[in-house]
Amino acid sequence: MTHNDSTLHVVLGAGPAGTTLATELAHRGHPVRLVDRSGTGAAITGVDRVKGDVGTPEGAAAAVAGAGVVYHCVNVAYHLQVDVMPRIQEAVLSAVEAEGARLVVLDTLYPYGETHGDVMTEDSPWRATTLKGRMRAELDEKYLAAHREGRARVVLGRSADFVGPGVLNSTLGGAVFPAALTGGEVLTLGDIDLPHSFTDIRAVAAGLATLGESPRGDGRVWHLPTAPTLTTREVLGMIEDRVGGPLKIVTLDELRPFGPFDQVFVDAYAEMFYQHTEPQIMHSGAFEAAFAVEPVAMGDTLDATLAWYRGLLAEHA
Repeated sequence: MTHNDSTLHVVLGAGPAGTTLATELAHRGHPVRLVDRSGTGAAITGVDRVKGDVGTPEGAAAAVAGAGVVYHCVNVAYHLQVDVMPRIQEAVLSAVEAEGARLVVLDTLYPYGETHGDVMTEDSPWRATTLKGRMRAELDEKYLAAHREGRARVVLGRSADFVGPGVLNSTLGGAVFPAALTGGEVLTLGDIDLPHSFTDIRAVAAGLATLGESPRGDGRVWHLPTAPTLTTREVLGMIEDRVGGPLKIVTLDELRPFGPFDQVFVDAYAEMFYQHTEPQIMHSGAFEAAFAVEPVAMGDTLDATLAWYRGLLAEHA
């Protein structure tokens, strides 16, 4: 395995996670290339935005050329994930191996499957039964095998559901905050009295950047810093405190199109609905201890998120 000592950090995927990560890396003083299929978007100081398709071997090789560290934050439409994500992995992993770069992968909790309320740690068994859960677990096994076999240096950072500035497509996103600010119907899923972990998108970015800077974390899964778990109703209560009045909460016991989510998404998401009918409790103490960091407090997350959504609503007024 070749080792590349380049200082260039390349972020693949310019959704909320990739964009926030690129910004964080630039703030830390790294040269940054941000790659997605359009190559467009708001300018970010210190970040070179590039058009590229990492779903092909040639596109992935071009995207990571010259990189010392590569961050895989690419996602695709929910109904395409099972077919497309393995192909992206194959292209990215091959490109990283050839380049001699380190690979930091943004990952989900899906491989654990149904936990029946058990706290999820990095030692939790992988028991996914859904198509997307099994797919993610298979990808993760391949990443870790590539590291064990010395083909690439790889580390995985797992996040709970995203929340924060820029996050629209989350159960604590576009179906909640605009309505909370305008008096509309706040749409929630399943049993909102169950504990449910949410990870601040800024903590996702900071955690991935730390893994990118710290090879001692390589070869394993880490849970990215996540605030102590509250029930969804408790989080909504904190939002009520901040907007100065009660929310019009509508809870969907069964999936239907809602907020930013259309029927195609709903059909693809149905198998994951267990995440809203059992507790989703993620613990990130191992990362916090190893890298001496604290998660963002939920109150701070909600303050920043509400401020971002106020700006978004003002733009579209």
